[in-house]
Amino acid sequence: MKKNKFPEIKSASFVISSPDVGSCPEQSFPEYAFIGRSNVGKSSLINMLVGKKGLAKISGTPGKTRLINHFIVNDEWFLVDLPGYGYAKISQSERAKWKKMINAYLLKRENLICTFILIDSRHEPQKNDMEFMAWMGLKQLPFVIVFTKSDKLSRIKLEDSMEAYATKLSLTWEELPRSFITSAVTALGKDELLVYISENNKLYQEYLRSIG
Repeated sequence: MKKNKFPEIKSASFVISSPDVGSCPEQSFPEYAFIGRSNVGKSSLINMLVGKKGLAKISGTPGKTRLINHFIVNDEWFLVDLPGYGYAKISQSERAKWKKMINAYLLKRENLICTFILIDSRHEPQKNDMEFMAWMGLKQLPFVIVFTKSDKLSRIKLEDSMEAYATKLSLTWEELPRSFITSAVTALGKDELLVYISENNKLYQEYLRSIG
């Protein structure tokens, strides 16, 4: 029997929704946050990644996720669903409140290993995506880019979209951030993302052992 070389998701369950970073669970596991523009397909991607259809709630209404949502995977790492940015039918004051909450989480959560910034592969580089990545770089916070909805594009159009992003990013980044191409429909990119998380989990455990 051929051994599966990719990490297996044995369990994934909701833990808590928190209104601020101070209410988040104890920092006992390595953590990976998912964020992107409203309607980028975040919930669908999360559900595909862990193989559990209804784990993250899917809605056609942008701005549905309004809290910091923690899920525990395999009893060994946290997956965190953050509110989206960009278009959402909310007031300016509410938008500012979300931004403050998200920024505090990203800056203060010491067990946060990496943030997955989701980008809709169908669109040209968007201003708020570029600004968010620039802020992450300025604060020296680790992140990777996850291009979503690749199944909606032909191979040529997908390549053109990737090239457009690489060109735009090259204007301000000496080294391009690592990126993954995904589809919640075909499960493209699932194995690559899980391997990336697994490798970082091992590095995190080695680090903990090294500091005693």
